Amino acid sequence: MTTAKPAMCLDPGRESFIRFLGKEKLVCCLLILLDASSPSSASVSPSLYEFVQENGRTFHKYKQGKYFLPNDEREQDRLDLQHAISKFLLKDKLGLAPVEHPRRVLDLGTGTGIWAIEFAEENPESEVLGIDLSPIQPDYLPPNCRFEIDDIEDDWVFSNKFDYIHGRYLLPFIKKDWDLVFKSIYDNLNPGGWVEFQETIIYFQSIDQSIEGTALQRWNALLLEGIQKMGRSATEALRCKKYLAKAGFVNLGEKRFAVPMNPWAKGKDQKTVGAMQMVNNLEGIDGITMTVFTRSLGWSPSDVEELLVDVKRDMKDRNIHAYITLVVAWGQKPF
Repeated sequence: MTTAKPAMCLDPGRESFIRFLGKEKLVCCLLILLDASSPSSASVSPSLYEFVQENGRTFHKYKQGKYFLPNDEREQDRLDLQHAISKFLLKDKLGLAPVEHPRRVLDLGTGTGIWAIEFAEENPESEVLGIDLSPIQPDYLPPNCRFEIDDIEDDWVFSNKFDYIHGRYLLPFIKKDWDLVFKSIYDNLNPGGWVEFQETIIYFQSIDQSIEGTALQRWNALLLEGIQKMGRSATEALRCKKYLAKAGFVNLGEKRFAVPMNPWAKGKDQKTVGAMQMVNNLEGIDGITMTVFTRSLGWSPSDVEELLVDVKRDMKDRNIHAYITLVVAWGQKPF
């Protein structure tokens, strides 16, 4: 697998932004929302790959079209917020698998690299590798962390096996037979090694009937249809544990989290994570909808924008008691 120099350099302002994100999550949500339209301060260094423009957003050029979310600065900030949401739900942990002192760690679909970097910082004895289609990771890294441009659906040809393989928010974007992907993971783990997935089901449900008849419900049904037409599944996380068992993993575990769509739920923690998730939804909906609806359903950009006005209104409506589900599943390769 070929190593490529990351294309995006993380500037000090964004670095401090991420640290702030971990401390003051609720206030940070508002900062992201207000800053979404501000110009990027990141510097672009020479790269093996250029980015592709589509509907005003940039996308990866390597294996163009495989991943249908943008990779621009706005999306990178959303990915870092999504990371903060996961850590909030996991009580400030990077994962739930009972991993002990892994020597070699692989982060699949690393995105901005924030998970890999934090894991490397917390585990200086580990060698951490993150792979992704987009070269958007920072240049300044812990000495035990590096990144490669790669596609997890290709044949895996790593020279050494791993003790821990982590993947997050991947399953809806994989088109290949998932049995083969899990086999690749199994074959590239050392005996006793662990695999863990943290996956969102892209499907809003409500605890009552408040989602019925809303623009949000219509949009979600269309999104599921569009993703399915692209040969993928938005609800694949529901079967993650079964894939692990079929691949031969043992000591399986799974935990599911109901994540409020906005701060409608009672309790400090629920309101905090709901506020974070609302911003995550609002920042991410343009990218995924524009791509799926125009590529798969034949919509025009103007029709998409018109629909999203009502959908975004619903996403902020606290009378709609909707939530999405985060599934964390893990397993161990037998000794």
